Amino acid sequence: MSPQIAIVLVGVFVSIALVIGVGASLVLRWSTPENREIRRLAHRGDKSVLAQTELTEVAAPWTKHLQQVAPKSPKEMSKLRRRLTAGGYRSLTAAIVYAAAEIILPFVFGGSVLLVVGFSKWYIVLLGAAVGYVTPGIWLGRQTSLRQKQIRNGLPDALDLMIVCIEAGSGIDQSLVKTSDELDISYPALAEELRLINTEIRSGKPRLEAFKNFASRTKVDEVRSLVAMLVQTDRFGTSIAQALRTHAEVSRTKRRQNAEERAAKIGVKLVFPLVFCLFPSLYVAILGPAVVDYVRVFKPGISGHR
Repeated sequence: MSPQIAIVLVGVFVSIALVIGVGASLVLRWSTPENREIRRLAHRGDKSVLAQTELTEVAAPWTKHLQQVAPKSPKEMSKLRRRLTAGGYRSLTAAIVYAAAEIILPFVFGGSVLLVVGFSKWYIVLLGAAVGYVTPGIWLGRQTSLRQKQIRNGLPDALDLMIVCIEAGSGIDQSLVKTSDELDISYPALAEELRLINTEIRSGKPRLEAFKNFASRTKVDEVRSLVAMLVQTDRFGTSIAQALRTHAEVSRTKRRQNAEERAAKIGVKLVFPLVFCLFPSLYVAILGPAVVDYVRVFKPGISGHR
């Protein structure tokens, strides 16, 4: 290799490394807890405006042409809104965009496949259209599962913070506000749900009804158990701090057991990467020279016999 080519290769490598390093540094700097806390404090006033917009059920102006494809039946729209709420999307705009995506994406995917394969393979076109139709549902299911996991993992910490606030003399409403502020960085989904509970209580809903709405929105078993425990505590007049402490211990035990279960599954999940990625290259490195020597020795007509 000539020196000029070596210099060019080194320059290209250094340039790519610098670009990747600067990009990674900017991304990490943007996602640091300090910057997230600053952005949350700077936009705290916007959240109240957003909540008022959601309560008035006003869609974004750019969705005016998409409202024609939204479900006209209040029952169907309510069902769609509940599904989106479980994924963290409560606005009317999200429901309109999701309904439009279920109609538009089949044509987009089917048309793209049609341009590639033509009319002769119509079944592939139908398959592409089916993939486009189920893509929004798969994406929403993924978002819902991630949100439920975040709420499930953050529930023990939230209960601990509520216990500290209650034992310090604060009421449940004040403890909800303080807990939501403290968890806004580590568990933003749970903090948003706690903030919504406090908003419903302030708007006049009974506290237990607000917690029941929390359970119905998230569809998390641990939250449902928490709401059932709060109902029993309110009915029998027992100590809510002690009940929350017991439930926090149970939730933390379940979280640890889930982590241990996922760790135990790693060995089985590693079988497929090992079989399809590592073992073939290992066989080539180990058996490759032997195969080459075998072909040289036993295949007639090849010069260079040993």
